Amino acid sequence: MLKNVRLGDRELIVLLTLGIVLLGGLALWLFFSSRMPADDSAEAGFARDMSVHHAQAVEMAELLRDRTQSEEMRTLAADMALTQQGQIGQMEGWLAIWGLPNTGSEPAMSWMGEPTSKQMPGMATPEQINELSQASGEDADERFLQLMIPHHQAAIPMSEAILERTDRPEVKTLANAIISSQQAEIQMMQDKLESMGASLPEEPNMDMNM
Repeated sequence: MLKNVRLGDRELIVLLTLGIVLLGGLALWLFFSSRMPADDSAEAGFARDMSVHHAQAVEMAELLRDRTQSEEMRTLAADMALTQQGQIGQMEGWLAIWGLPNTGSEPAMSWMGEPTSKQMPGMATPEQINELSQASGEDADERFLQLMIPHHQAAIPMSEAILERTDRPEVKTLANAIISSQQAEIQMMQDKLESMGASLPEEPNMDMNM
């Protein structure tokens, strides 16, 4: 009899614990679902701008993958393309869940307080993309690195900016992942350029008012 009572007490404790966990999860879900980001929110602006930024990185990585003769560079390009395409999918998924379109009416970087009608910092010009598409071998490698380093460098302040403006865990998680992975890739690409005897590109200017 005592054993049965003790077993029942344990089961009751487990059930109560599970109930508390489920209620806590439900409360968190209700909290965040009732506070979906608005169309002019920092979260929506970040998702849209970073998707555009990432899309160009994917384009450049795919261009290099077909033009390099270096297995190391081909692997780097493939990893970048897969990672950033996957992150684009995450951000487009957020916008769909939030009931928002993939594009907004505000200029790029408005959510950062620095709206611009120009290309976002770090973005390659159409002419530079065309030059990369015409290059091959080590020339393609160097052109890619010269373009992708500032591209990555510009994505980091954007990610840091959203960390200061959001309380949504999924947004914070992705922003931190972008910062971590792109910092590591910047160092890798800088080392590669130096080993090729090429100069490092200038860091992008993030002050759009200048």
